[in-house]
Amino acid sequence: MKMLRQIGSVTAMNLRSLRQRASTSLVIVIGIAGVVAVLISVLAMSTGMIKTMNNAGRDDRAIVLRNGSASDASSVLARDAVRLITEGAAVKRDGEGKPIASPESMRRVTLFKKDDGAEVNVLLRGVGTQFERVRPELKIIEGRMFAPAVNEVIVGKSANAQFKGLNVGDQITTRGAVWKVVGIFSSGGDVHESEMMADVETVNSAERRGGFQSVVVLLESPGAFAQFKDSLTSNPALAVDVHRERDYYKQQSKTISRIIFYIAYVVGGIMAVGAVFGALNTMYSAVSARVREIATLRALGFGSTAMVLSVLVEALLLALIGGAVGALIAWLFFNGHVVSTSGGGGAATQLVFELTVSPQLVATGIIWACLIGLIGGLFPAIRAARLPVAEALRAV
Repeated sequence: MKMLRQIGSVTAMNLRSLRQRASTSLVIVIGIAGVVAVLISVLAMSTGMIKTMNNAGRDDRAIVLRNGSASDASSVLARDAVRLITEGAAVKRDGEGKPIASPESMRRVTLFKKDDGAEVNVLLRGVGTQFERVRPELKIIEGRMFAPAVNEVIVGKSANAQFKGLNVGDQITTRGAVWKVVGIFSSGGDVHESEMMADVETVNSAERRGGFQSVVVLLESPGAFAQFKDSLTSNPALAVDVHRERDYYKQQSKTISRIIFYIAYVVGGIMAVGAVFGALNTMYSAVSARVREIATLRALGFGSTAMVLSVLVEALLLALIGGAVGALIAWLFFNGHVVSTSGGGGAATQLVFELTVSPQLVATGIIWACLIGLIGGLFPAIRAARLPVAEALRAV
């Protein structure tokens, strides 16, 4: 109990003197705030991308690719294979008994960003006649749906917001055709909002292709995936890989999100080292400025533990303030901010997504702030505890 009273008394005395040391204390707060803001804002890219990719997946949808294909961009499926896939077990059927499936093809279209005019590749996805049943979350929010056998496209709202020439009525010129934008769609904030869509046969005709790249099917239930997969992989006439759609998009986002993750921690780590040195310098200065005060307390019977913990509490408090400020800055300036980067549908196409500052990222930033404060306050705290009383009392 005596020890706790000593710790409380010394800590309270230190905190009351913070006003006299405001300028030096701000060094810790500002340094740590910068580390936390940068760390959270970079990690928000990874979080936003994963959220966007995962939103595209449903447990009752499956995507089928050619065996060994890393993504649908590198897959090729013949028409006979597509027919066999859509006839697989557990594929949901409409009122007329037709399988609810969408054979799809893709091509990259060169466009320009609105903000800086940079050239980018945007995905034009050819979809089958049943694609609205396959993806019921897709809704037209402006204009109308494209017509089959006509060079018309609909554009995701994220692509429309980021790239030039994608308003209703605009025309897009490609190598094989001129496409008219007739509608803008939303699909629940998923990866497809970064794309354009058109009739798959029209896309194949413009590209002079005979086959497809993937087939997306709606299953009878989420639990029917294994039955559907077994029916295809056991068919000797097919050489395909079958993925649950949610798992497929999660896998597609892994590489780039991992890169962003490492960049965030490397940059954050370098900045954290600087913040630690700033905290060390500040806390050493604070201890040096209170040499006689500490020595007097020691002479009055206050123990070394009280000295150590009081300095650590001060450092941690300043670190927490810096962490909270950094997290607030990241949330105010980056949360919900829309960016585009390579990913989704092949590394050469643009994925548009919102940066997401989640509670987990805020907690990560606060933990980093506390670690920086703990390291920055530890050695000055030890110095305060080991300070010879007689020598300190003679100090000027």
